[in-house]
Amino acid sequence: MMDGELGAFLRSRREALRPADVGLPSGPRRRTPGLRRAELATLAQVSVEYLTRLEQGRDTRPSPEILAALADALLLDDADRDHLHQLATVGHSRHLCPHERTSVARAVRPTVRAVLDGLRDTPAYVVNQLSDVLAWNDAFERLGRPLGLLDGSPPNLLWFTFADERARDHFPQWAELADQQVAELHRLRRGDPVADAFAQRLARTVGAPFTDRWRRRPVAAPRTGVRGLRHPQAGPLRLAYETLELADAAHQRIVVHLPADAASASALDGLLGRRPGQLRAVAG
Repeated sequence: MMDGELGAFLRSRREALRPADVGLPSGPRRRTPGLRRAELATLAQVSVEYLTRLEQGRDTRPSPEILAALADALLLDDADRDHLHQLATVGHSRHLCPHERTSVARAVRPTVRAVLDGLRDTPAYVVNQLSDVLAWNDAFERLGRPLGLLDGSPPNLLWFTFADERARDHFPQWAELADQQVAELHRLRRGDPVADAFAQRLARTVGAPFTDRWRRRPVAAPRTGVRGLRHPQAGPLRLAYETLELADAAHQRIVVHLPADAASASALDGLLGRRPGQLRAVAG
């Protein structure tokens, strides 16, 4: 549940901020991580009592001015600032409409499926905010099935990354991938109890690798980049990925994979049964 999440998020960022980052001495007797509550209150020009109420979830409706002051004092980046304001908005909306909840959509529009099919030579799939893989094209079937990515019902990329031992073998930068997926789940929670229940099940299943990341409350995840992959049939691959948000589809995204170098393009051609030169590298 999102109850108390605003305070927990503020506390996580306070504890992650080093005193030296804001010009304060660390001191030999500092027993808590990050800034002390009184130090943050001074920097943000709010009372310690009010900051305590915020962090303990007894006040969930700070003014925009106070949010801005706290964000400045905590040196929040753009993603954290946006998330902080979203949490405050959710808290205010819940006060007005306490029964309102978001939902997890698993139906994919026919037009979106047609787009996937139109990307004939390009592995692509549709994923929701829980990382359920809802639809995919034949190219992704050939890429992902040998990895085990499509074994679940429905397949779930986050569950595979943390709970399937094959994930660490297939993804050389596994830790980075895990960080990104947790951040995306956290960013898209939006007060949905289904998302929290999913996170709790995953935490019970895999423990610290997930819970340590979840407690940090990350929210910044890149929507594009290059990812390494050890494929059991195609060998080592470097794949560029693009994440495309779908309009009016409850946080569904299309993720498209393209070869990032000539060797990966050639290997994908072979894996997908295409003639050589069908795919071209798009990134260095």
